[in-house]
Amino acid sequence: MSTSDIASLSILLVEPSVTQRRIIKEQIMAMGAVEIHDTETGDEALGMLRSLQPNLMISAMYLPDMLGTDLLARINTEPSFDKTAFILISSETSIKALEPIKQGGAISILPKPFTIEALSYALKASVDYFIPTPVDSDTFDTRELELLVVDDSTMSRKQIKRILTNMGITNIHEAKDGQQAIEMIKTNFYDLLVTDYNMPNIDGQALVNFIRNKSNQSSLPILMITSEKDQGRLKAIQQAGVSALCDKPFEPQTIRTMIESIYA
Repeated sequence: MSTSDIASLSILLVEPSVTQRRIIKEQIMAMGAVEIHDTETGDEALGMLRSLQPNLMISAMYLPDMLGTDLLARINTEPSFDKTAFILISSETSIKALEPIKQGGAISILPKPFTIEALSYALKASVDYFIPTPVDSDTFDTRELELLVVDDSTMSRKQIKRILTNMGITNIHEAKDGQQAIEMIKTNFYDLLVTDYNMPNIDGQALVNFIRNKSNQSSLPILMITSEKDQGRLKAIQQAGVSALCDKPFEPQTIRTMIESIYA
């Protein structure tokens, strides 16, 4: 990630503390950012979002008029905000409190206080979200790959699709849960499956079990993206036969590396 990449980002910072806003702005600018707007409330942020149309919003969890989860939910309801990515900065550690952020399609969650390394990681994910970076391979054409994305969150599917499209992959199919994915797998062949774990009807683990044991695509590469933290469940997922497992929110480079390694 270069400073020129960061400079291409238009950023809206939402933070009620004047001191925290100043510190965060200085750190982002030190990494090369040029266009940074800031405000302290969710309502003001939504107004600025409509007028400025930044491609990245960085928000605290606890704002004077709403939660960061409420702000993200409002963003997700307006199609005109589809091109704005969301990063949360919060000292919140409750899984229940953070889950709506993860399922809402946030690209990163930074702890507060955060390290420079964590901020750099989050901005890198933002750059990957906006700047096309094709998969590096001389052995296959990404335009020929058929991918299936399975997630009950519309925003998560949209986020994953955008990242895959930036990699040069155009044939991307969607399923809203494991049940729909199974029906699609019965009649279509795919080169890669990207799936969530926690889904209604049939979850990610049951989907993996079907693919590995009952489908005619038992060797299908499977990348599971999940917010699950229970180690017992994660171990069961790995034993079921996933090709790779990563956290939600995830680093786009994880998918790129996996695709390059599979088809190298």
